[in-house]
Amino acid sequence: MERTKIDLWVGIFVALGAAALLGLAMKVGNLTSNKIGDTYHVSAAFENIGGLKPNAPVKSAGVVVGRVAEIGFDAKTYEAIVTIKIDKRYEFPKDTFANIYTAGLLGEQYVGLEAGGDEDVLKSGDKITQTQDAIVLEKMISQFLYSKASEAEADKSAPSAESTKDKSTELGDAPF
Repeated sequence: MERTKIDLWVGIFVALGAAALLGLAMKVGNLTSNKIGDTYHVSAAFENIGGLKPNAPVKSAGVVVGRVAEIGFDAKTYEAIVTIKIDKRYEFPKDTFANIYTAGLLGEQYVGLEAGGDEDVLKSGDKITQTQDAIVLEKMISQFLYSKASEAEADKSAPSAESTKDKSTELGDAPF
């Protein structure tokens, strides 16, 4: 009887642990329910969206105001078209900026909206024209390494001022 009771408690704790891991995985993957009510859709074109995924948050001033609805590719302009659904409670000016940012240690990417000063507001079907692409870490590292290699190559090819000074001093001090 005692052994059955212990096995039952162990089973309960294992089931609770599995449920907690499932809930955590859903939270990290943005699969939990949204508190977004009625929405309107706007689109934005980006040259590079990095790791942005559908259902990623759309934030303004740190507050989630919407979600990424869909990501497509425009074969004519070779840009990614991101369709955003924004809660109808939040109105943004037509000159709003859409930027792709990375948050936290896990590197979740989200769209950040920065309101402009236009009197007219975005309506369903409008396009945000002012965008900033995602920063790709690999691209930044390669640019940094390339610039360092160029500097090192320039240092090797150009004689230093100190070495030419030493040679002229040696020649000037030599008695003739």
